[in-house]
Amino acid sequence: FASFESSMALNIYFCGSIRGGRQDVAVYQKIVQKLQKYGTVLTEHVSHAALSEKVPGEDAVLEGDKAIHDRDVDWLKQADVIVAEVTQPSLGVGYELGRAVAMDKRVLCLFRPSSGRVLSAMIRGAADGSRFQVRDYAEEEAETTVEDYFTA
Repeated sequence: FASFESSMALNIYFCGSIRGGRQDVAVYQKIVQKLQKYGTVLTEHVSHAALSEKVPGEDAVLEGDKAIHDRDVDWLKQADVIVAEVTQPSLGVGYELGRAVAMDKRVLCLFRPSSGRVLSAMIRGAADGSRFQVRDYAEEEAETTVEDYFTA
């Protein structure tokens, strides 16, 4: 597994639950802040506390779900790597990960076992130790887990 070139500014697609629940937004903020060390986070808005699962929010009111889908798929295509926080189950994140795999993108999934949840077999089972990785972590290890991935 080739590590990322430190001089290369990456396009990073961050996935986290929006409509599926915003319980982990503080964790998303830590992760996105760390990811910004390695490049441009195309989906930085996922970490914004103002986004709510209750209100369509974002630009959904103006543009609608199709526009959000199309924009996000375009960002996936541009991304060098996808980082997903997968502790809070989300259909959207699962969809994004499936599309990323189909595009042969590098994927890092982060999961907190302390949540009491069990990660979907479709995510954990996709891990190949190379292009698609799943790493379990504790909340206080969020930044170091991301750093370890990008500097390995």
